[in-house]
Amino acid sequence: MASGLTDPVGVTSAGDRRLYVNEREGRVMAVDPDGSTRLFGDLSDRVVAGGERGLLGLAFHPDYQRNRRLFVDYTRAGAGGDEGDTVIAELRASADGSTFDAASERVLLTVDQPAANHNGGQLAFGPDGYLYIGFGDGGGSGDRFGNAQRTDALLGSILRIDVDAEPADGKPYAIPPDNPFVGGGGAPEVWAKGLRNPWRFSFDVPSSSLWIGDVGQGAYEEVDRAPIESRAVNYGWPILEGGHCYASDPCKAPADYQPPVTEYTHADGCSVTGGYVYRGEAEVALRGFYLFGDYCSGNLWAIRADAAAPRGGPEAPQLVLATGLAISSFGRDAAGELYLADLSGGAVYRITGPQAPAG
Repeated sequence: MASGLTDPVGVTSAGDRRLYVNEREGRVMAVDPDGSTRLFGDLSDRVVAGGERGLLGLAFHPDYQRNRRLFVDYTRAGAGGDEGDTVIAELRASADGSTFDAASERVLLTVDQPAANHNGGQLAFGPDGYLYIGFGDGGGSGDRFGNAQRTDALLGSILRIDVDAEPADGKPYAIPPDNPFVGGGGAPEVWAKGLRNPWRFSFDVPSSSLWIGDVGQGAYEEVDRAPIESRAVNYGWPILEGGHCYASDPCKAPADYQPPVTEYTHADGCSVTGGYVYRGEAEVALRGFYLFGDYCSGNLWAIRADAAAPRGGPEAPQLVLATGLAISSFGRDAAGELYLADLSGGAVYRITGPQAPAG
């Protein structure tokens, strides 16, 4: 679809005919339907990049075509202990949507990061209109900083905030009234816990669910799913890695534990990249499948979205294609067609179904 990109780590749509690709170093590139690219905006002057740091997330407001609001997640450049902390910020695009204004940045949230890895970085608006934000456990190994099971910690979580309502006291955003800890017992922004490093999540409206790729430690990679209406779901880390005891065996799963819908071992990869349920029209053979991949092996897998049932144990993924690519992200355009980004090759590919033989 497009080439000549530098370290693409995200692909998204603004509801128009273009794709938007966030590059790790801090640039956002617009990709036209013919594959040509142009600079949409540049935040590299405030981003520290490399490894798991960089401009990690980009989301356009559901009403972007009218209000020109967009949101970013990046690790900030700076001195001393501030460098590498996560910034969630709002930006404004020009009236014609040709570029965004870096000077329009309004910081919504800054979160200390105790290590350089496990920053999460995904941003996505849910069908409820709220902004969901993914955070890893703070880095290191084995949840070294003890964040994933702490309800008062923003790390190791998916957050849910309201960027449209009147801001809450002392915050530049509002808290949805049905967030699980809005009345106490945890940080009011927290929507889900028990995550190690959620690297890409997406919403599937027909099945009313959120799908999460959570990067494992040393043995298992997992994909999780939660009903959109769920609250305070716990995905188990570091008590469990995938559906298996991590630190001790036997182990006791936490309250509100949600087991993975699928998993694979490190014989087949080392870092899951969450994807999307295909609901487009062009590729009939892919409809109803959740497609996801692995950054290390380049494997592209699928499971049936309606067959993923944790009660029966994780669904075995089907290998669709050994791409040989460093799959850093998936994206979906306004028509529901799916794409993947190749970090090492600097390219974005469209995912198509099996082709009929010629003749």
